[in-house]
Amino acid sequence: MRNTFFYNGFNQLSLLKALLHISEKIDYIGLLISNTKEKNANLPKDYINYDIIAGVGSYKMLVSNNNSFEKLSHFHSQNKDWLFGYLSYDLKNEIEELASNNIDNFKADNLCFFAPEYVLLLKDSVLEIQTYHSKDICDVFVQSFSFVNFLACDLKINLKRRDTRSAYLQKIEKIKNHIQRGDIYELNYCQEFYASGVAFSPESVFLDLNELMQTPFASFLKLKDKYVLSASPERFLRKESSHILSQPIKGTRKRGVDRMEDDELLHELKKSEKDISENIMITDLVRNDLSITAKKSSVKIDELCRVYTFEKVHQMITSVCSEIEKDIDFTQVIKSTFPMGSMTGAPKIRAMELIEYFESFKRGAFSGAIGYIAPNSDFDFNVVIRTILYNLAENYLSIGVGGAITMQSNPIEEYEECLVKAAPLFEVLNCKIS
Repeated sequence: MRNTFFYNGFNQLSLLKALLHISEKIDYIGLLISNTKEKNANLPKDYINYDIIAGVGSYKMLVSNNNSFEKLSHFHSQNKDWLFGYLSYDLKNEIEELASNNIDNFKADNLCFFAPEYVLLLKDSVLEIQTYHSKDICDVFVQSFSFVNFLACDLKINLKRRDTRSAYLQKIEKIKNHIQRGDIYELNYCQEFYASGVAFSPESVFLDLNELMQTPFASFLKLKDKYVLSASPERFLRKESSHILSQPIKGTRKRGVDRMEDDELLHELKKSEKDISENIMITDLVRNDLSITAKKSSVKIDELCRVYTFEKVHQMITSVCSEIEKDIDFTQVIKSTFPMGSMTGAPKIRAMELIEYFESFKRGAFSGAIGYIAPNSDFDFNVVIRTILYNLAENYLSIGVGGAITMQSNPIEEYEECLVKAAPLFEVLNCKIS
């Protein structure tokens, strides 16, 4: 049983800086940041429980590339403890008869979780810490927080495209041919921007990225030499007791340069038949996925195609919920909904087959999920988008970005939307793209 201690007088930014400073000295840390206190007050109801949830240090690890959900269930049942980590997109190969043979330079495992030495829960300036250590040791841990200012990164990274612009446009046309033939209704096609032989401070870059984006499902994950720096606006799945919530995003517009342009873009997204159609198709897929573990007639839509405004973009979000029986294992809920429909398309299996065929890189952690599992089996996971992946051992950096392709898709507009989504990531890395 963990001991629980409380400390007053913490705010989100100062605690984030302290934990990023600690990250430079340890191998394992997971930070989930909400950024909802001021700038993003207009969000779906019951969106966020804490300002920051963090796992610091590691005393037990689970790394898996086969039978991963069974191992995760067993690992959690044996320990009944907090777990922080990620679910790779390529868990799909364990769920269905699929494979991933594209270029893989980030080298993510299918699943990786750690039980932390310290669990930190920040809400309304009160910091709750759960640990097996004594109060004296926990006090020393808190006193070690260094509220330092990170030095600005003098970065100039030359990013390469895995696909040329012309190759991307040609692939979109081929995907539309599959849609026209009835193979799929919608497909989430992604491309990779990457750099080799690069060195930088992931902690400093994430601090800049989080300040720039201010998204509600931001996360910083360090697993030894692998870093995931995510400015995700999207929740994949949350479990609270028997209540399940999924909130897929489909539909994006950039923020305007002034109030008038911003309002026009917002109105355009709200009325866009293409975006509404994309969102509803994925919503139907999510409803079907949730129904596998749901009590009869419990799958409901709380909000459909509601547009919310974030620091850099407007997004169309739908909230779908269900109720599960008490004897349903939490891993069953995740497995039956994974990968998330917003990152695959519909129907899901055929879409994933075509994703593997058309894309030129292995997604791995990108378009997977980062989050935590609580001792009582509750969990919350984001969707790994708007994210920088960095393999320190290989000095390899990867940015995946994409969007939903339907019959109404204009290839050039789809390409431009990718650049809109990735622009803040390029900005913090001071990128030149070749």
